[in-house]
Amino acid sequence: MQRRNFLKQNILVSGAVLSASNIWANDKNSQQPFVVQKDAPPFKMNYGIHDGMLSALAGSSFIDQIKFAHSVGFRAIEDNGMMDRTPEMQQKIGDTLRELGMSMGVFVLNFDHWPVKTSLTSGSKEWREKFLSACKEAVAVSKRCNGNLITVVPGNYARDLKIDIQTANVIEALRPGIEWLEKHNIVVVLEPLSDTPDLFLRYSDQTYAICKALNSPSCKILYDIYHMQRNEGNLIKNIDACWDEIGYIQIGDNPGRNEPGTGEINYKNVFKHLHAKGYKGVLGMEHGIAGNGKEGALALIEAYRLVDNF
Repeated sequence: MQRRNFLKQNILVSGAVLSASNIWANDKNSQQPFVVQKDAPPFKMNYGIHDGMLSALAGSSFIDQIKFAHSVGFRAIEDNGMMDRTPEMQQKIGDTLRELGMSMGVFVLNFDHWPVKTSLTSGSKEWREKFLSACKEAVAVSKRCNGNLITVVPGNYARDLKIDIQTANVIEALRPGIEWLEKHNIVVVLEPLSDTPDLFLRYSDQTYAICKALNSPSCKILYDIYHMQRNEGNLIKNIDACWDEIGYIQIGDNPGRNEPGTGEINYKNVFKHLHAKGYKGVLGMEHGIAGNGKEGALALIEAYRLVDNF
């Protein structure tokens, strides 16, 4: 499955109803619309919604979802599939974010339509050229959507090559694109993942070493708490160890990859720690929803209010 489609296919919205006041969500099928708090204060941390996450309350339009998210306290979005959108839609999203004073988080760099068997690990000139070409395209996309962060996954293990050779191949493949992006103040965030053991990039220390080797402000770590809980655990200690190279953080509870409070991760403590360290960036909500429909979407909002209360 392409990761940019994860939320479209896995946002299954559960649970409790938010304390309500004056804003009414559109409800074409019911005489009794759900309500949520109007003009809610912003969250302490900058959580970023995805397209579809609040559609049960705000409708199918991503622009309407962004406006609704702002009204209930969110101040950011992320959009894995931004590069697949039309330039007109990219611009419309960017304009909406600027008008509302909201942040744009990551989008995925379209160079391999992950997952593929191998890509940057292979040492292939073809893959290096694909990566650089996509980096150049991403500059225009970033300007339109008001973003400066792009997610990169180097691909799967090349089973015929030793691990250190693959690491060197990844570094050499990344370097020209990162040098190009650095001129435009755009940052690649490398993401270690847990989806399959075939993936080359799986651990925070491994990603840290690659960032140190490239030694660029345009190459940082995307620390996805869900994936790192699955791959290595010891979250706060590993966050501290890699802190100077972490450029972005994503969220998802484990097991299930749904909103905080549905699994084993103590997100209130993690967010409190990040807040104390001065993290001001977006925390991308790259997860599904535990329940269904409007009640599930309301429970999602309430879940973030609970873990943001520290």
